[in-house]
Formats: sequence, C-alpha cells, structure tokens
Amino acid sequence: MNRIPLRTLACCVLMGLAATGCAQAQPPDAQASAPAAKSMPAAAVMGASLPDFTGIVQRNAPAVVHVEAKYNGQRRQPRMQAGMPDDPQLDLFRRFFGMPMMPSPEEQEHTSLGSGFILSSDGYILTNNHVVDGADSVSIRLQDRRTLTAKVVGTDPNYDIALLKVDAKGLPAVAIGDSRTLKPGQWVLAIGSPFGLDYTVTQGIVSAIGRNLGSGDQPYTSFIQTDVPINRGNSGGPLFNLQGQVVGINSQIYSNTGGYLGVSFSIPIDVAMNAVQQIKQHGYVTRGQLGVTVQQLTPDMVKAFGLDRGQGAAVTNVQDGSGAAKAGIQAGDVILGYNGQPIDSAADLPPLVGMTKPGTKVPVEILRNGKKQTLQVAVGEAPHGKNGPNVSDQSPAQSGSAALGLSVRELDADTRQQLGLPAGEGVVIGDVTGPVAARAGLQPGDVILRVNQQAIGSVSAFQAATRGLKAGDTVLLLVRRGDQTQFVALTLPSGK
Repeated sequence: MNRIPLRTLACCVLMGLAATGCAQAQPPDAQASAPAAKSMPAAAVMGASLPDFTGIVQRNAPAVVHVEAKYNGQRRQPRMQAGMPDDPQLDLFRRFFGMPMMPSPEEQEHTSLGSGFILSSDGYILTNNHVVDGADSVSIRLQDRRTLTAKVVGTDPNYDIALLKVDAKGLPAVAIGDSRTLKPGQWVLAIGSPFGLDYTVTQGIVSAIGRNLGSGDQPYTSFIQTDVPINRGNSGGPLFNLQGQVVGINSQIYSNTGGYLGVSFSIPIDVAMNAVQQIKQHGYVTRGQLGVTVQQLTPDMVKAFGLDRGQGAAVTNVQDGSGAAKAGIQAGDVILGYNGQPIDSAADLPPLVGMTKPGTKVPVEILRNGKKQTLQVAVGEAPHGKNGPNVSDQSPAQSGSAALGLSVRELDADTRQQLGLPAGEGVVIGDVTGPVAARAGLQPGDVILRVNQQAIGSVSAFQAATRGLKAGDTVLLLVRRGDQTQFVALTLPSGK
C-alpha cells in the first residue's frame, strides 16, 4: 500500500482529485509533465470553495447563552425530563435536556442544561419550552461568564418555545432571518452547549423543509430538517444561515439510541417569532381552528375514494358550530388545498391552520364524490393549549360485509345518547365473524356511520350498501369508537 502524506491527502480531498497526489504537492518538474492538472474540471475547483464560518461565530457567539433549569423535586417533573416525548409511538424523536448535574439518579433535586439566544439588547431570550418546563428557577450564563437569573415570561408547548427575560441592558443580540427562504442543500450552522460544552459549533446542510413529524404535542410545526450534529444541551440553541441570521431553533433529533444519528430538526424562526410577539402582547399564543378531524390516506382509501394519488387529508369528523361546519365541509370530504397551499398529507394541515389568524376567511379545496370544489371557511380560534385540526395517527383498520366478516345490529337509545348520535344514524357491530374484520381490528361495539360515503342508519341500509360485494372490492367504512371517528378501508381477498 502506498503511503500518502497527510498534507498531500488533504490537498487531494479538497480539490476532488484521486488519492495519488495533486499538483500542489508535486515538485515543479512533475507539475509540468502532468497535463491532467491543466484540464482540471471546473467542479473540482468549485469543490475547494468551502464556506468559512469563523465570521458568523465571532459575531454571534456572544448572543448565545447557556441555560440552566433547576428543579427542587417538590414540583412536578418536566414532561420531557427523560429527553423523549410522552407518546410511546414517538420514542425515536428525542428532545434535548442536558445531562443532570447531580451524580446520582436517585437524587430528586437536579439541574438540566440547554441553550438559548438573545433576541434584544434589553434581555429577551428565546429557548425551547422543554428546557424550562416545570423548573423552579432558571438562569443563563453569558459568554463573558456572567450568570443572570431569568424570568419565564411565557411558554407555548405546542410550538415548544419559551420566552425568558433577564434584568440587563446593552446585551448582544442575534439577527433574525427568514426561514421561509431556506432551501434544501443550503449551509447552516448551530451554536450551543451539547453535554454542557459551551459554545460548541457544528455545521451541515438543510436536508428538507416543511417536515411534519406527526407528533401529538407539536402538530403545528413544520420542522427544518438538517444534518447538523446536535445533542443533549443543544436544545433551544440557534440555527444560522450563511448570512449569520437565525433561521431556526434546534429542538429534536431522530434517534433510536438517544444520540445524534445524522438527522436533526429545528423550529422555523418565523413560527417562533410569531409566538414571541403574541406572548409579549397577550401572554399566550392563539391559533386558528378549522373544526375538523382528519386522517392520512392509505392506498386502500385512495382506491375507495377514487383518487389518482394519495394526496390530501380525509375528513372523519366535523365539529358542530365550527367554521368548517358552517362552510359545508362534511365527513367523507378530502381536503386537497388550504388557502392556496396543497395538502399532500394529513400532517400538512395543522401547521397551516394554526398560523392563520382567527377570524380570517380562507379558501379550502375539497374533493366530494369525485368532484372538486372550493369552500370559503371562517377560521375559528383554538382553545389555548389545545389542538385545532386533529390528525389521527392510528393505522386504519380493514374489514368487509357479510363477506366482510362481521354482523351488525340496530343502535339502542342509550348507546345513541352516550355517543351523541341522532336517531337514524349508525349501526353497531354485534360480532366479528371473519378474518377480514378481525385482521382489521374492528371490534364488537364499534359503530359504522357510513359505507362508501353512504350514510347508514339501519341494519337494512347496511345490508343494501354491502350487497353484491365480490372478491377484490374495496369498501370504505366510517367507524366510531368511543369519541374517535375514523375511516376504515377494507379490500376483500381476491382469492388469487
């Protein structure tokens, strides 16, 4: 094996040449006899022009702070103390508390570490809500090693942001950029305190924008996905563009180990600053509410709805008196667009609705019975701390008719009253008798409201709607279980 000096190898890597040496590392006579070096591709030369982040770091590091949240063990533990969401289905998405400073896990009192950045010279600081959630006291440490007590002005768990305030003047502040201009492939830079190591600088590129994670507690956030290495303690720290402007707040990673695996997520700064202004003005954050529950389309549902592709959000329930109900949106509609923005998946809808000012009228494009139409919907205001458009993350069941492997019976008056159903709406599953319904997860007691978009209010109506089913047919049921309503697309076995 040929030995290549490190200096020579580094040159080859930067210039994009083969690892056999490069013109700059060869003697003059060798350079003269190497015609390949004279015809170096332009792409190889461009590869040497890597960005220099030193200016960005020097200008902005003084505005980045180390956050310490202290817990005395007497108040409730923060919801994200273990560094992962409450929802067990989201264990791969990790948020970042710093490692506890107390050596013993049995100790109730502890300090968790995070990052933040100064928004204005008068002491407003932005970080993640999960960094300070439930803390008894919060302090920040500046680059000059000063430690200041911070007051939590307000928080918003749905956006996972917290606005802090310290009693100080003349502080260095970051410049706020426009996260809406970000594009995949652009360079970005993070500064923070991973594992308590202050002012650690990491860099990478934007991997994707508008990434909806489907998280139950952050349905309103379309994340910036990057490959910037961030770890415990980076939470709440800034993500910079090459102009030295903050474009995001580092918040989560995708990991099955708890450590960085190449995928990280940041909250767009435009979303965060909208929340900051509302917290300053009202003390809380308001969001738009459409008044619908939506579900992700599956291949079977696409077939049942007669769609060309799996784009859109299926409406499973419409809240009485909501803007959606008044505009005429119905269960069974598929929402294709909202205020001019296409809806590719059910998770796309909540962030768009949430950012809409309550009282605004917006056009909503729907598909109903194979025909597109646009309805004007007056957006309502979501209750504080509550989700607006609900997205069902459960995988839909699959089932059938008499061939579906189930039997149905009429609903009694008591059941109707408990479910809030009017007379002449729905039939209840009495028994699951076949493998199609069993595999689908349908259960006795489930209420079937619709079959293939046809309202069902009696056993005879159900039998008529399912009569004539044959192998390979797909049936779309609207099923109510408790207070949850969801579409169930069932494909009967083809027998092949």
